[in-house]
Amino acid sequence: MNQTPYFAQGMDIDHLKPPEGCRPGVDCQRWTVRGARVIDPASGLDAVTDVFIDKAGIVGVGQAPEGFQADNVLDAAGLWLIPGVIDSWARLREPGLEHKATVESEARAATASGVTTVCMPPDTDPVIDTPAVVRLIKRRAQLAGGARVMSIGALTQGLAGKLLAEMEDLKEAGCVAMTNTLKPVETLAVMRRALEYAATFGILVIVQAQDRSLAHKGCAHEGAVASRLGLPGIPVAAETAAMAQILALVEETGARVHFVNLSSASGVRMLERAIQDGLPVSGGVSAHQLFLTEMDTDAFDPNTHVIPPLRTLRDRDALREAVASGVISVIHSDHQPHEGDAKAAPFPEAAPGISALETLLPLVLRLVDEDVLPLHQALDRLTRSPAALLGLKAGGIAPGLRADLCLFAPEASWTLDIATMRSRGRNTPFHGWDFNGQITHTWVAGRLVYRRDGQP
Repeated sequence: MNQTPYFAQGMDIDHLKPPEGCRPGVDCQRWTVRGARVIDPASGLDAVTDVFIDKAGIVGVGQAPEGFQADNVLDAAGLWLIPGVIDSWARLREPGLEHKATVESEARAATASGVTTVCMPPDTDPVIDTPAVVRLIKRRAQLAGGARVMSIGALTQGLAGKLLAEMEDLKEAGCVAMTNTLKPVETLAVMRRALEYAATFGILVIVQAQDRSLAHKGCAHEGAVASRLGLPGIPVAAETAAMAQILALVEETGARVHFVNLSSASGVRMLERAIQDGLPVSGGVSAHQLFLTEMDTDAFDPNTHVIPPLRTLRDRDALREAVASGVISVIHSDHQPHEGDAKAAPFPEAAPGISALETLLPLVLRLVDEDVLPLHQALDRLTRSPAALLGLKAGGIAPGLRADLCLFAPEASWTLDIATMRSRGRNTPFHGWDFNGQITHTWVAGRLVYRRDGQP
């Protein structure tokens, strides 16, 4: 029985041949992962046991199905086996901005970081507003051989905010949700029609709540730090005013809405009240908002220029509490890789965004180390919850689910170094941060797509 994995593309060993008599991607996907601590928030499982993979799916946990014979057996004693991370909001820059990153570069960076599914907003060039663009992205991701890439379709044609996109066609083509990103919808009447359409066809709408007139050309949280630094501010009201409008429309239309990139204590309170009132809404937060505050902009580091801006310590703590209570059910990366020149300008002119795929899981596990979340809850916000939100047959470890899995070495420690980042974007404020735990293997649909150097 051959025990050498051959789909370990994250380690640049694509030249390895599959075992004799096996066809790549077809026959040699039967795995036994033996003796790992299996942690599955969806089922509550936390035990040292074996997991059995046959082609794309999990076929057994604890006991192999009758007649099962593995092509590859991996001794995982001392390691954790967890569901693959689902990143529900991450830009990969292709098509249109390949000088920043590509689907291939970011899909590979994702799997090396435990992310097996990436959901990409539609602000590409061309915009994801036709099935043809959805198919293009899907094909690019398949050729890349890394993480699965799912498209989020445009709510309006060209994201121009005037005419509704063909949302039903986009859903049929594979889009998991619709959004207008930060592009404004021309009128509330247009937004209402979009939500009515979405409600009719059971489509999830993702909203990044920001009133454009209140945000104007701001680049930092409107407060004492921005005033002292002379930076134009974005008030919390830019978030809450936009949320209030959407919530009023949700109450009338019954559309399912997910608020992405929440940043404030006031926004959290509004979301909590809406959930208590029975509205079909949910919330997500980027991992960096759970650690950084307006004080991190004090050195004019352009890598801390993000939209929505880093807010106060009080806001950060409210976001953490909301994640712990379940008011915020999803943590995502808000990955935005940039080339070096994009961050070389003065703070207000620097392109906003963080290269964040590689810090998503490490930062969330750091919340466990800081006693903000228990382990199962932290993993839930990255796996089961986004899978449920987006309707994906993933996010757990149980027979019948897709074999999107990661092996994790909990005792490994490492330091983030921009020189060794796998993403094309090196724009991160977390350079030099120390983290505990490291991914050793990643499977996507039963294929081993990443193996860390030195691992069997």
